[in-house]
Amino acid sequence: MDSTAFNRLGESVQQFDVSGRRLLVPDMSPTGSRLIAASFRAVGADAVVMETYKGLALGREYTSGKECFPCQVTLGDILHHLEGERRRLGEDFDPKRYVYFLPEADGPCRFGMYNKLQRLVLDRFDSYRGVPIVYISTKNNYATADIVPPGRSSYFRKLSYVAVIIADVLDRMTCRVRPYEREPGSTDAFMGGALDSMVKATESMGPELDFGRLLGRLADIAVDARSLMKPGERRRPRIGIIGEIYLRTHPHSNQDIIRKLEAYGGEVVNASLGEWINFVNYESIRKAEHQWRKAWRERSHGGLRQVFKQWLGLKIEQYYQRWRQGQVYRAVLEHLDIEPDHSIETVQRRLDRNSLFHFAIGTEAVLSIGGALEYVHHGFDGVVNVFPFTCMPSTIASSVLRPMLHEMKIPYLDAPYDGAIQPNREAALRTFLYQAKQHRDSNGTGKE
Repeated sequence: MDSTAFNRLGESVQQFDVSGRRLLVPDMSPTGSRLIAASFRAVGADAVVMETYKGLALGREYTSGKECFPCQVTLGDILHHLEGERRRLGEDFDPKRYVYFLPEADGPCRFGMYNKLQRLVLDRFDSYRGVPIVYISTKNNYATADIVPPGRSSYFRKLSYVAVIIADVLDRMTCRVRPYEREPGSTDAFMGGALDSMVKATESMGPELDFGRLLGRLADIAVDARSLMKPGERRRPRIGIIGEIYLRTHPHSNQDIIRKLEAYGGEVVNASLGEWINFVNYESIRKAEHQWRKAWRERSHGGLRQVFKQWLGLKIEQYYQRWRQGQVYRAVLEHLDIEPDHSIETVQRRLDRNSLFHFAIGTEAVLSIGGALEYVHHGFDGVVNVFPFTCMPSTIASSVLRPMLHEMKIPYLDAPYDGAIQPNREAALRTFLYQAKQHRDSNGTGKE
């Protein structure tokens, strides 16, 4: 490959103000992606969530099969969307009207290379070479100053974080109510309307950031959602989902595993999106503290001042996130007993206490292992690890959790996905739920 292709990675995978273009957002989480897109629209960006999984064949055509499965799915989504736009508009199709939003991480997960690989694929099409890719990165704690209009970064950052937490809460409300609904399908219908109303409220948020209005609407949704439940129903076995963030939140990719678990008699709690955002901030603080110790050893007074300023900003953001996350959950917990979220400090303490893993290793493995321990601590009856086939962090988590939870007599199931239908999947899920019911009955849980 010539140097020109590699130069394109810097020229057309970058951070810039997306105003004036249509921002194409991947549909990772049906709830979270729509509220994130609404947050972009609130600052003037024309953001739309792309249709998902319709272009999987295209994604596979232009990959080797060694990539992480979410890379194939998201590549298929952008190719399918652009192809549809080109057919719809004909000669009026202008690639410079669009920008593709694809965040990244700083490794060692393959996610950090998605936008580079997909840039090379888009460049193979003359019609799509003009579509730039914009990103946010864990390297700088998902800073957004360079991708939204000047002066709106702080506004967008606050709004988008609350939007992510609201998405988590809406998903947990759905999973709390749906297994116990009076009328089949009533929960999905109601929560679909609730999401639409939250999207409109988020999009219309003014510069004053009136979160009280959002939280009031969220509380009303919780009250109405609870009325859909059968009274006095015995609690089903509670199943906690951990694993890779894309697969566990993308129903098409995980073959609707939450609904399958519910159909076989479980009540499911999925690991939150907010957990990852909080983890990125927590890791940034850890890195700043490491840099502080290094500057102290080197007696670098300028370095100490610079690192302290960075550390202080990260700590302020951490306290803000805790405060807002607590507000959102409390607004719902007053009316509906959804599962609260855990702090990253709690996850680290559980890992340190059991000497199972160390935060210095990083990746989602720390969240999966620590999150599983949190589920166990709160009396859950089973844990499912959802991840792409060959995913390194999730494979590490499995190697730790499987023997540990077996010893603790907690049902555990690995659920790897690569788009194929596993022949024994139904039997594995049914067997797992049977074991979870036994665990619930033997421990006397499941009372309303």
